[in-house]
Amino acid sequence: MSTAPQTLPAYLKPAAGIKAFYFRDVDHHILELIEYPPGKGARKWHELARDKRKLFLGIDHTAIVVEDTQRNLEFYRDLLQMQVSGESENYGVEQEHLNNVRGARLRITSLQAPQAGIGVELLQYLAPSDGKPFPNDTQANDLWHWQTSFVSVGLNGLVTALERHKVDFISSGIVAIETKSLALKRGALVRDPDGHAARFIE
Repeated sequence: MSTAPQTLPAYLKPAAGIKAFYFRDVDHHILELIEYPPGKGARKWHELARDKRKLFLGIDHTAIVVEDTQRNLEFYRDLLQMQVSGESENYGVEQEHLNNVRGARLRITSLQAPQAGIGVELLQYLAPSDGKPFPNDTQANDLWHWQTSFVSVGLNGLVTALERHKVDFISSGIVAIETKSLALKRGALVRDPDGHAARFIE
């Protein structure tokens, strides 16, 4: 994906100094390796990085391309009660080489859950804006299916709110999960405004 590892330049103040590289896994899902400079990223990454024997420190966030940031904020921030933790507009030759998209200019919005866990990053391509939409006939067993899992302590209330907002359900409402190995009781699978899957588990 990326032509080479990129260090984002100083003029992109919210993202300056971040080093990143995009690549594909064996099923062609896009993954990103990222290294935060001092003062950026969660403190835990800097603490873990003190052990120079470690190469991989953990998962920081999942990033999804969206058509409209505001519409997705209504879903992730207002409905799911995630908190905006950072915003930037990235452009320039380094961003083009990172995304391997000529003329790439992105509005990036980072969200975090109120407690713990990885974040969700919204990527809106301001340019070019000709990306393909999520296939309408996507099924949960398609190789490009990608879902973000959220842990809920009030699944009934959450699903009621999702139904009230006419969110598209993949599952038939709340489904019992009969497995001890995953330590899950119930769950529901829905799609966000752009079709990305979001799983809510209890």
